[in-house]
Amino acid sequence: MGRDKALLTYRGQTFLETIVATLNEAGIERIAVVLGHHAEEIQRATKLSGVEVVVNAKYRLGQTSSLQAGLRALDAPDLEAAVLCLVDHPAVSAATLRQLIESFRGSRPPVVIPTHQGRRGHPVVISRALFPELLSLGPTEGANTVLRRHRDATQFVEVDDPGILLDVDAPETFRQLEGA
Repeated sequence: MGRDKALLTYRGQTFLETIVATLNEAGIERIAVVLGHHAEEIQRATKLSGVEVVVNAKYRLGQTSSLQAGLRALDAPDLEAAVLCLVDHPAVSAATLRQLIESFRGSRPPVVIPTHQGRRGHPVVISRALFPELLSLGPTEGANTVLRRHRDATQFVEVDDPGILLDVDAPETFRQLEGA
């Protein structure tokens, strides 16, 4: 993209602020934002009150190190699961998040993944039971390594939200989002 995705704007807010607002609207009790590259700049440019900001000094090791930093920050005995949101998916609705959480609470699967028109998207809900496996991943292993191990028990939830599929990785996709 040529610039930090967290600072791109969507509906008058940065992607990061949009996602945090959506999590709040969905009733998520604790929110940890993991920052790496340009962490200080992002913190200065965004309003992140009420969230726990975690700076991942090892961000150069990749996404897995950021996921692990977030899981460590949120770890608490009463935590049942984590909703893993990616900063380049800002168009997910609070209703979708509530639907995924409700599905998790209904049967406590290891993973809940949203689908739209048969395609998988983000965010995903990950049960606390998988945290040890995720925390033990090496830097070259992605979270999908663990999620694939539990595919048979994963719950896929069809949602009426194309935002779960909108991954803003290129200027063309950003223009598509701006037109939405």
